[in-house]
Amino acid sequence: MQHLDLEVIHQAIDWLAPADGEPSARPIWLCTVLATFGSSPREPGTWLVARADGQHRGSLSGGCVEEDFLARLADGEFIAPAQVIRYGEGGHQGAGIALPCGGILDVLVEHFTACDADIAHLEALRAALEGQTPRLRQVMLEGDGARTLQHDSGLGERVEPLKGHAGQACGYQLRVGPVARLLLAGLSPVAEACAAFAVSLGFEVIICEPREEVLADWDARKAPLEGVSLRRELPSRFIAAGGCHAATAVVALTHDPRIDDLAMIEAVRQPAFYIGVMGSLRTSTARAERLARSGGLSAEEIARIVMPIGLNLGSKTPAEIALAVMADIVRIRRGRARESL
Repeated sequence: MQHLDLEVIHQAIDWLAPADGEPSARPIWLCTVLATFGSSPREPGTWLVARADGQHRGSLSGGCVEEDFLARLADGEFIAPAQVIRYGEGGHQGAGIALPCGGILDVLVEHFTACDADIAHLEALRAALEGQTPRLRQVMLEGDGARTLQHDSGLGERVEPLKGHAGQACGYQLRVGPVARLLLAGLSPVAEACAAFAVSLGFEVIICEPREEVLADWDARKAPLEGVSLRRELPSRFIAAGGCHAATAVVALTHDPRIDDLAMIEAVRQPAFYIGVMGSLRTSTARAERLARSGGLSAEEIARIVMPIGLNLGSKTPAEIALAVMADIVRIRRGRARESL
């Protein structure tokens, strides 16, 4: 999930359950991008919340879809508890919106009122986004549009259809969880390249670096990366203090065992979905033996560590290595096996 998702849910709750002294609650509509075909500016799982008066937060496209949806909402459409509309070729109800390169956009539209059940559902979504426990949300299209939340691993596609008797979608399951976090153990050229990639992918990026000489060089270069938080402490200490949750990828890319090994020892005790460390096959074998001998890690704990890290793309430069690392992290996060690539 991304930071904008949390803003959307906060706004939805504020509109349904306003604070004392604010205008009374009004119905809202929560829109979720279900699928995109061809060129589309937003990925599945993206949210937008809107009111009938046109106020909204979040986005579904570059603007044309939002304009059409809000106009139809003002005209009294979308009264069903849950329904799916399509934009682009063959668009729903004759919506004449042409997406880039002939793209198609399927959107789930849910109608929420200020009843206790609807507010409680949104509060649970907010807790999942702010907390450390991913949830699997199910929304049915038939009847009263029943909504449920279940515990989940957080891995896999964000949107998956639920098939009915005739093979048609009778509902959807939608993954909701903490904002994806990339925790980089130590500064290095590869780590900086990874950070830049991760920010563009919507990750919250944290770099932990305790080495004074490395920090002095960083400060001298005046090289802050936009959207990246630098913590001047041991990554292992930050991890042990609760710096990891189930949507965290822990990556060590320094070639310094004082940084990399300690980070791995702490990371395997946490629910991080990806743990990896850079090094050749020979270096990785030696590290595994060292982590077992000196770090006391079990075979199961060592097996959680991806080493050598990343996809085998034949990478040589820092940017190429970072690409291989981030591609592997995205692969795991989307629930894809290496053999399926």
